[in-house]
Amino acid sequence: MIKKINVALIYKPSYTFLTRNHFDNTTYHFFMLALKRNSKINISYFPEEKSFDTSKLKNKFDIILIAENHSDATPELKEIQNINIPVISRVGDPHDAKRKNKFIFHEKFKINYYFNFMDKSYFYKYYPKHYNYKTIIFGLESSLYENTKPYNNRIKNKILNSGAIGRTKIKSRIANRILNPKRSGWYFYKLRTLCNKLKYVEYARDVEKNYKKKDYQHILSQYCAAIGATTFYPTIKYLEISASGCLTFMEITEKNHGEYLGYKDNETAIFINEKNYKEKFEKYLNDIDNPKWEQIAEKGRNYTMNYLNNDRAVDSLVDLFNEVI
Repeated sequence: MIKKINVALIYKPSYTFLTRNHFDNTTYHFFMLALKRNSKINISYFPEEKSFDTSKLKNKFDIILIAENHSDATPELKEIQNINIPVISRVGDPHDAKRKNKFIFHEKFKINYYFNFMDKSYFYKYYPKHYNYKTIIFGLESSLYENTKPYNNRIKNKILNSGAIGRTKIKSRIANRILNPKRSGWYFYKLRTLCNKLKYVEYARDVEKNYKKKDYQHILSQYCAAIGATTFYPTIKYLEISASGCLTFMEITEKNHGEYLGYKDNETAIFINEKNYKEKFEKYLNDIDNPKWEQIAEKGRNYTMNYLNNDRAVDSLVDLFNEVI
């Protein structure tokens, strides 16, 4: 019988993304639900708001897991320098590392390895090359997407766009360019913002009033097609749209390194960029009843549900555990 890996998850119960009270519960689903389902690990939860004495874990646990490399999510880890247990940390947005001074927590938490959704090239754009990092595509809880509305019963002549966008007023754009040059919606979501100007694109926040008390998955399943577009790295939204059974227009470029997700253009998604997005949208809208759109949507959904789900992600994390212990 193979010995299970004993994992201690230490976190602040007030951490927004683990409270289940945030609109984005993808981190909660992974840490609080998916980890429990894996047969290769025993996961124990240690919620502590201020400090946690890690010496009590010695000779009992193989791995210490923390939800983020920052004090927002992780309490003070007392005695961490004196115990020989590897520390694995989810890393927050890499572009926030300098602004939030996250580098001090590398030694303070004695972190051995980092992981998150984005490609390693984006991590190392902001973190030192000697830090260890692994891409783990987590966040999609498959059970939320098992019963989706049939493709042919959805809205066809509109394309759904969702998520944060840039301010379109000239004054706001100028102000952001001067005062907030690499933090604005235009910087991170340029193509998504451009898409929102098109008359056949509907913005999720504008249509939410028609689906009161309905979750994001429900709104997605009302549309045949939806947009996943982020400038520098793909987000969980790409997976959520595809798993909902939508024909997914994905921004996949050399800049965002989105190819690592494994989708194939015109097979499991439609790839778009700032030069061709209008052409790709109009090709769909001008031939809206072509069965190939539903076929691409279905293949994309099957690929996402089978290969990019939380259980697969936990398996990948367990492989990392085995590597460091």
